[in-house]
Amino acid sequence: MHDIQSAVSGKEISAMSVVDTCLARIKASDAHLNCFTHLATDSARAQAREIDQKVARGDSVGALAGVPFGVKDLFDVAGEVTHAGARVRLTEPAAEEDATLVARLKAADAIYIGRLNMDEFAYGFATVNAHFGTTRNPYDTDRLAGGSSGGSAASVAAGLLPLTLGSDTNGSVRVPASLCGLFGLRPTHEALPMQGVFPFIEQLDTVGPFTQTLGDMVMAYRALANRHAPSDRDTSIRVARLGGWFRSNGDPVGAAGVDAIGAAFGNTPLIELPLAEAARSAAFLITAKYGGLLHQETLQHNAMGYDPAVRDRLVAGVALSDSKVDAAKAIIQAFNRQLQAALSEFDILIAPTTPSVAPKISDGWIDVGGRRLSARANLGLFTQPLSVAGVPILSVPLKRPGKLPLGIQLISRKHAEESLFNAAARLVKDGLVGFTPPQFELQDVTS
Repeated sequence: MHDIQSAVSGKEISAMSVVDTCLARIKASDAHLNCFTHLATDSARAQAREIDQKVARGDSVGALAGVPFGVKDLFDVAGEVTHAGARVRLTEPAAEEDATLVARLKAADAIYIGRLNMDEFAYGFATVNAHFGTTRNPYDTDRLAGGSSGGSAASVAAGLLPLTLGSDTNGSVRVPASLCGLFGLRPTHEALPMQGVFPFIEQLDTVGPFTQTLGDMVMAYRALANRHAPSDRDTSIRVARLGGWFRSNGDPVGAAGVDAIGAAFGNTPLIELPLAEAARSAAFLITAKYGGLLHQETLQHNAMGYDPAVRDRLVAGVALSDSKVDAAKAIIQAFNRQLQAALSEFDILIAPTTPSVAPKISDGWIDVGGRRLSARANLGLFTQPLSVAGVPILSVPLKRPGKLPLGIQLISRKHAEESLFNAAARLVKDGLVGFTPPQFELQDVTS
């Protein structure tokens, strides 16, 4: 992204040529990948033209000048219908204004390209959409890209866009970031404005960017958060690895990755959050209940317009008793106390992002502790319990040339995104973490 901004602002390349190259790549690849649900070709070229005119006049341009970006199909863009991946919203009126974060990126002279595929109403970890199709993983197009922000992740991994926005309620940025080998950020809850973003669960909803590189991630987050680089950097980082739930249910490669990252920081103890499994169950209940209540009115008059897999969970959620929801909230509070206690002792906690690499689309199952479980519901095994705490989490891609991607979560205290970036920078420097472009033929597509 820095290279694009520098070249555009320095008159080495035009913003229009950046857009045309981007659109050509999408045209060549997306029919198979199915990342996009809408391309804003005319408005993208109009914005590029305005940037080129500013450069020609000698006017200053924004920090993301000429950088193409796309958004998950639950962000409002003026003049477009926000479908949220759902057929029942096809006839909704177009948005009158951009979501706040879309407006911030445009104000930085980033160029909006289009909308990206997702699980219906963000309810799933697979981006298998009954109405808009399945998004495929660029590393192996027979495999899932993850979800619910799968179109956002796959488009960046395939090199169609350098920057996209997704949402993360229970892991919907981190899961596809892991399966597509990207940097994906779940910021501190409420750190980025949700105005103009179709909601799922207000208590858990966040939005965040996908990028190929850590440098791009830092640029994107600072533009989205309206923040500048800190004046100093803390080089002393206390790190611990999460065991228990995060150790016993995943691929051994993920555990090995956690250990390798831990070793890079020296003597990193293995600690447990005993209520992690219960917190994951509680998050399931809260998601079902409040998701169901959000859609209750629409379900009453157009239930058959929903994807059956989404509809059934929403209907079941409405039926949950208040006593069960109250019990779930109590578990979440207790888990949060455990997590905050750990984060008072350590700056960074490390855990796998997903329990496995991307499963086959035709299979749709993952192996967890010898059990075959639905990928659509269970790829968030390790992201979901952490979501309830509202802390920032960065999924970083293990360096795995020739193999399917797998991510690791870096977890820190609220509003400590810069600490996550500092820790990740050390791992990138050590060669443990980084994006590996997809190849047409992988040497080894197993874990």
